[in-house]
Amino acid sequence: MDSGQVSKSRWWQVADRVGATASFLCAIHCAALPFVLALLPLLGLGFLADHRFERGFVIFACVLALISLLNGYRRHHRSLPLRLAMPGLALLLIGVTFAERYSIGLHSALVTCGGLLVASAHFVNLRADRQQGHVHSVDCAH
Repeated sequence: MDSGQVSKSRWWQVADRVGATASFLCAIHCAALPFVLALLPLLGLGFLADHRFERGFVIFACVLALISLLNGYRRHHRSLPLRLAMPGLALLLIGVTFAERYSIGLHSALVTCGGLLVASAHFVNLRADRQQGHVHSVDCAH
């Protein structure tokens, strides 16, 4: 693999890690939100409870997931990451559009489950890349 391909693989590895972290944090945020909603303004973090912030975060996670997982599929031809991500992305989008009008519990459950599925998809994608040899670690000479 030439240096350009190694560099591109490392970029996609970083994108998957950012996506996994963002999805996992989104899931934690949504699971904990009903319990800490009253405390956020006191801590100066009231923007985390704003639906606009949440929608922006979900859109970012969806775009990042689609780009990195589709590129992962092109590299390793394994569909499991996409099969995990698609229902996760649907749950995220339903959670931040329709469900928030009905109940905070339904909204939180949908977005938490969706975030966990998308994070899982990123982790599976990273593992598939590693198994295919597309992710190379940097060895340091001592």
